[in-house]
Formats: sequence, structure tokens, C-alpha cells
Amino acid sequence: MPLDVELGKTMLQLITSRYDDRHWRKKIEKTLGLPHSGVGDPSQQQIFMYLKLGLKAYKSRRADPDSWIVGGYATKEIVERAKFQPQVVGPDITKDEVAFLGIDPGKDVDEAWWDEMLVSWFDMPEEEQSAEESEADSESASSAEVEKT
Repeated sequence: MPLDVELGKTMLQLITSRYDDRHWRKKIEKTLGLPHSGVGDPSQQQIFMYLKLGLKAYKSRRADPDSWIVGGYATKEIVERAKFQPQVVGPDITKDEVAFLGIDPGKDVDEAWWDEMLVSWFDMPEEEQSAEESEADSESASSAEVEKT
């Protein structure tokens, strides 16, 4: 189940505000390595892809894994560009949709929150069967047992 709007906003705030904190850099890099389908809101998905592509750096032409420029002036420039020119993120992105970037999400966002966010990112809800389908499955199972005897 993709991140909801509030969780997505907090995740984007974390990426854009704590990039200079050495403790959070690896976690931010791991978050940028996740598929964009984990973000539910379409505008937040565009912001996430903008950050992911804007912070992308290639170490070499060999088979090295992708890495990101997290921290320093390059990251600050990407965040500021998104805030002042939201059309670089996407044609239908407004200043209001990127206004929260760079604002720290607060002290309640810690490693436990980050772990829960990752679980939410990949958590796929089990498809609920309707009552008719489950009855049909149980009837076919019981008829199969009767035939075996």
C-alpha cells in the first residue's frame, strides 16, 4: 500500500531537510533507491522522482550501483530550485505543493518512524475475498473431499 499524503509529505520533508545530517544520509540514499510506486499522491510522486533524478550521480560507466549526491550545496540547490521554480518538478506542480520542502518534520520522526515508513512503502494489503467467493471455495473443497471418499 503506497504512502498516504501525510506520510509522503513527512518523508519528503525528511529527505529535503536532514540531508546535511551525517546520521540520516544513508537512510536518505536508501529511500531514494526505492521505487516511486510507493508514493501514493501523484504530485508527491513527481516531487520524489524530481529529487531522485536531480540527486542522481553516476560513479562510473562500469557496473557500479547508482549513488546519490546527498548533502552539501548540490542537494540544497536541487531543493531550492524546486521551491522557487515548481514547474521544473512537473508542469502541474504549484508553489503550495512544494512549500513544505526543506522544513524539518519534527522530533517524532526518528529511526523507528523511518522503519515504519519502509514497511508502509512495501506493505501490500491482502485482497479481501467476497463472502460469495469464500463460500464457493469452501463448497468446492468439501465436494472434492466427498469425491475422494
